Amino acid sequence: MSTETHPTPHDDDMLPEYDFSKGVRGKHAKAMRHGYTVTVHKLDGTTEERDFTLPKGVIALDPDVQAYFPDSETVNRALRSLIDLIPRQKAS
Repeated sequence: MSTETHPTPHDDDMLPEYDFSKGVRGKHAKAMRHGYTVTVHKLDGTTEERDFTLPKGVIALDPDVQAYFPDSETVNRALRSLIDLIPRQKAS
């Protein structure tokens, strides 16, 4: 039995000294939903602040929900089935 691992497409970008073994998935997800600011420290000694927010229409799923709906297609399919259960409003 071989214990050799097969490289993934991103292995070429990952340096050996990077260690994410103690990383926590979703640690900054809540902050990201509300937007966040990144301070960039430039080589010339100056700094620049950049603000980031999610684009309009982006909906973030909580991790427990994402476990059941891993992609947009499954989310949309589930929501469409719920929409079918909602009584149609009469036009006024």
